[in-house]
Amino acid sequence: MFMGEYQHSIDNKGRLIIPAKFREELGDTFVITKGLDNCLFVYPNSEWKIFEEKLKTLPITNANARKFVRFFLAGAVECNVDKQGRILIPNNLRNYSGIDKDVILIGVTNRVEIWSKENWDKYNNEDFDASELAENMQELGI
Repeated sequence: MFMGEYQHSIDNKGRLIIPAKFREELGDTFVITKGLDNCLFVYPNSEWKIFEEKLKTLPITNANARKFVRFFLAGAVECNVDKQGRILIPNNLRNYSGIDKDVILIGVTNRVEIWSKENWDKYNNEDFDASELAENMQELGI
């Protein structure tokens, strides 16, 4: 399971060091794609295959399902970790997520999320009531 928060910087070539703790779980190759809330989702291959299978079950006749599948698959790339523990984040994914220098990597159960520091700070400063959020999670069985 992925958990924790790490701050790193992306270099001028678009390379990012993946924390050693995350690399152990992700392996040498994994998938990065556009995520929700203007971050990037990083899946180990095993989790990506599960997600892919779920996407395949969505009806092609449903416009929202088509958009959803396109959103995740069009930007998806397989990444390889170099000897220094870095990956190259493609320009299209950096542009989508607003990543230019400082990034935050967070573990979220079965995936890692990569955020621009600016977007992460903005997200964390949103005003929400944790108690109300917890009540809404009861509907989802939590």
